[in-house]
Amino acid sequence: MKRSEAYSRIKSYLSDKSTASAKRLKADVVKDSQSAVLSMDYNEEITDEFQGVKVWWSANRIIPTTQRISWYPNDDEKKYYRLTVHKRHRELITQSYISHVMMEGKEIATKKRQRKLYSNNPSQNWYGYRRSKWSNVLFEHPATFDTLAMDAKLKEEIKNDLIKFSKGKDYYARIGKAWKRGYLLYGPPGTGKSSMIAAMANLLDYDVYDLELTAVKENTELRRLLLDTSSKSIIVIEDIDCSIDLTGQREKKTEKDGNEDEPSDPVTKRAKEEEKKESKVTLSGLLNCIDGLWSSCGGERIIVFTTNYVEKLDPALIRRGRMDKHIELSYCCFDAFKVFAKNYLEIDSHSLFGEIESLLGETNMTPADVAENLMPKSDYDDVETCLKRLVEALKDAKEEAKKKAEDEARLKAEKEEEKQKQKSVKEEKEQSGKDDKEVKENGVALEAAEVQENGVAH
Repeated sequence: MKRSEAYSRIKSYLSDKSTASAKRLKADVVKDSQSAVLSMDYNEEITDEFQGVKVWWSANRIIPTTQRISWYPNDDEKKYYRLTVHKRHRELITQSYISHVMMEGKEIATKKRQRKLYSNNPSQNWYGYRRSKWSNVLFEHPATFDTLAMDAKLKEEIKNDLIKFSKGKDYYARIGKAWKRGYLLYGPPGTGKSSMIAAMANLLDYDVYDLELTAVKENTELRRLLLDTSSKSIIVIEDIDCSIDLTGQREKKTEKDGNEDEPSDPVTKRAKEEEKKESKVTLSGLLNCIDGLWSSCGGERIIVFTTNYVEKLDPALIRRGRMDKHIELSYCCFDAFKVFAKNYLEIDSHSLFGEIESLLGETNMTPADVAENLMPKSDYDDVETCLKRLVEALKDAKEEAKKKAEDEARLKAEKEEEKQKQKSVKEEKEQSGKDDKEVKENGVALEAAEVQENGVAH
């Protein structure tokens, strides 16, 4: 039912040595590999050396004399590698060398593989012929840290952190922690959170698993999905503040504010309600999977949460140890603009740079909006045109922000004035009530005095 994993690893391990010394080579197109895999032809022999000991590898095959049913009908022959070594080195080979070959072969195959972007399937599609928990496409996102427009110091800090983590297998084992790391990316929409994830994957040569929590019915399914992920991968939950009711704060806000955040479209609203009914994933279930005992099943994984509203998340979800590094991706700064100018317009300086720097310091504009204004819209758009378009957009954004601030200040003043009026009316009513009471009391007292005087007179 399955190809020999040992055979595949030995083939990967010997591939470079085969191309260097074998007289005859054969090329195979291997699934998930970036290019054809070269290996020594059958009945060829190559040598290898380990700790000063020389060994010989040969490739062989046995062609069956009768037909048989096979899952691989085009590959019926029995293929194998033969390892020959002097018997005095038997212990070294069986105890160390074979393990070395298996580990190196796995590393080589991992480096040469085509990286994938995975998304989770609904549980009803997990079983049956050629069914799986995850579906995938080739991961070919072009984003790198060189193309990311952000603060240069923060960018370098993130790169160093990622590289340190990828080399930390022995360190994590020594300190007794699972070999995983959590990143929380937060900031307004359009600030490059998804591009950051792609750049992280490209830097480390990791696969990406895009986990859609609303498609997971219960905690058990979530655990099985995460156990089915590979090492050297990034597990992503985007917009986690919108992924079902995982936070106590969000539930309280919903009760308090009523339908404030509810979608106006009835179809969308009904769909969201159905998703919430179907999914029974709890906050504790998610925490156990990413940080409990189950999180240690498999290593070299990065878990990334993204959100536009970090204040909505439960503190237990994003504390250090779960989300180890919190990265704020905010509005475009001048450093980020210079990266855009280099990438989009291939310039390092221009006379308009000073004005743009000043406007960026006074205006909030997302990197996505800056990039859109810098991108040439036709063959006739030159550098000057694109930069002037950005300047105009920044000026418009500045005026709009100023107008918005003035409107908010006016509304606030009107509310305050209305509040003062209501307070004055209330005070007048209270004063009027007091005056009426005094008049009434004085009137009664006067009448009583008159009666008394009249009574004395009689």
